Amino acid sequence: MLKKAAITFVALFSLMAAAIPGYAQASEVPQPVRATWLWNPWMFVNDEAGTLAFLESKQVNKVYVQIDPDVSKAAYGSFIGKAKAMGIAVHALDGAPSWAAPKGYINQDRFLSWVTDYQNQAPQTNRFAGVHLDVEPYLYSGWNSNRAATVKSYQALLKRASATTAKLGLPLEADMPFWFDEITYKNTYGNGLLAEWVIANTAGVTLMAYRDSAPMLIDIVKNEMTMAQRLGKGVVVGVETGETDEGSIITFAEEGEAFMNQQLAAVAAHYTGNPAYKGNAIHHVGSWMTLRP
Repeated sequence: MLKKAAITFVALFSLMAAAIPGYAQASEVPQPVRATWLWNPWMFVNDEAGTLAFLESKQVNKVYVQIDPDVSKAAYGSFIGKAKAMGIAVHALDGAPSWAAPKGYINQDRFLSWVTDYQNQAPQTNRFAGVHLDVEPYLYSGWNSNRAATVKSYQALLKRASATTAKLGLPLEADMPFWFDEITYKNTYGNGLLAEWVIANTAGVTLMAYRDSAPMLIDIVKNEMTMAQRLGKGVVVGVETGETDEGSIITFAEEGEAFMNQQLAAVAAHYTGNPAYKGNAIHHVGSWMTLRP
């Protein structure tokens, strides 16, 4: 049943994409992103084959994997190598609201140092394909007590990360809430909308567009799609599958996977004319595994 649901999504997307002029030349068209977050790397430490089989059954081709220093580099290397052989790109994931604190960069530097050491030691087949940040500065206390300073700290964090990932030759991507298009900044980085700044200063963003219907998803990401198109950047639309107390419209936990895939296919069809639309991301492996068909 699980594999059938994933195939249904791919079939729906293919049918809609087939209407695009020139889509028949598959070799010329990049594969749409089907991403997910893997927050618990111990999943593949304890059951690597099962974790990979799940990702493959869902047609995942990109996975953001949490870096836990207690997990051996050998375990990451084995997982990355096997995932890559299956056509799945693995991006190193980390971040926390406290990273937006005045000295929060210390934790980010520790993460990026780990990634740097790993990349330098690992064979080409086992290296990460990118770095993915999930900082969410609005959950840090300074967001309410001194938003201007916190926003600037967050911007500095991204610039600092970008410098490191550039040296590694890796793309830097970030998770971003859909409402950053309502947050303004005016500081040494210029002035404008935070959403546009983040899109401009990363290789791409995954929008936490946590809604459970295509019309709502299409509407809340439209500004970022316009920004990204103008900037020549990419946007991945992220959706939630876990239980939440924030309201039933946040997650597909009630509707199930088949309905979620139908809505995501509709979003993809709507944005086929916008090159900024890169695909979708499902949050996250743990809750996706228990999502009803």
